[in-house]
Amino acid sequence: MSLGKNWDPTARSYGPTRPFDGAQAPTIPDAFKMIAQTANSTASEFPQINPDICIVNYYTNSGKLGLHQDKDESESSLTKGLPFISISIGDTAEFMFGDTRDKDQATKINLESGDVLILGGESRLLFHGVSHVKTNTAPSWLKEETGIRPGRINLTFRQY
Repeated sequence: MSLGKNWDPTARSYGPTRPFDGAQAPTIPDAFKMIAQTANSTASEFPQINPDICIVNYYTNSGKLGLHQDKDESESSLTKGLPFISISIGDTAEFMFGDTRDKDQATKINLESGDVLILGGESRLLFHGVSHVKTNTAPSWLKEETGIRPGRINLTFRQY
């Protein structure tokens, strides 16, 4: 799901509406923007963003995402090295990143529920992805208080 601007994976571009039904992408809630900007402010080496895109991905326990670069924002955003901010909720994911698409050469780290990852500046165009989701690793309090389904939710903020 896209908030702010819609992501069209077929065209590999952002726009104001969804191509399959013409509906406008919902706005990013102010509370979400505040969380992203607060996280961004802790990484003083990166420029601050005013997020106008939030991609919401849900990964089932068998979910994965191949190594890729996020390089479809505006040329200005990419040239400035504006960061993207990724927030993990739910089950832990094994996150991969590296200089190439070779998953065997990628560095792997665990992103647990509540973790924030910021890639900006020179790291902005690193290849990155999710090799797998680790089942039953969400905090018990999160499951009890929210009824969250097994899997992982990821919020990724960008400025076009």
